Amino acid sequence: MSSNKICDIEDDVKDALKKFRFRKSQTNAALILKVDREKQKVCIDEFVEDIQMEEVQDLIPAHQPRYIVYSYKMEHADGRVSYPMCFIFYTPRDIQMELQVLYAGMKLVLQREAELTKVFEVRELEELTEDWLKEKLSR
Repeated sequence: MSSNKICDIEDDVKDALKKFRFRKSQTNAALILKVDREKQKVCIDEFVEDIQMEEVQDLIPAHQPRYIVYSYKMEHADGRVSYPMCFIFYTPRDIQMELQVLYAGMKLVLQREAELTKVFEVRELEELTEDWLKEKLSR
């Protein structure tokens, strides 16, 4: 099955994804991406270092989809620390169908570009909590 790219992914977004993946920081961080419908491009909405999942909720508009690449400092029961990266697709239930299709169509393309395998979807902003993330990552 071939996937037709609906939007372009600008070089600055590709660079940001690459830098984000290879960053050495030991804090949580979020790279929030959005689609610019007029320009038909994926662009950076926000990049924030040292941010908790609950704080990410405040950065995202409740009625607009977003892609969140999140690096999480996870402390395991045995004392180990890992930094899993996740791709979170936030799509509110009550958005226009056109917007839903646009974002859904770019999800896989972006996911591949980011080279991330931990992929989660969220319909309600309130779900974006550390507990939710820990539960998803422990599966």
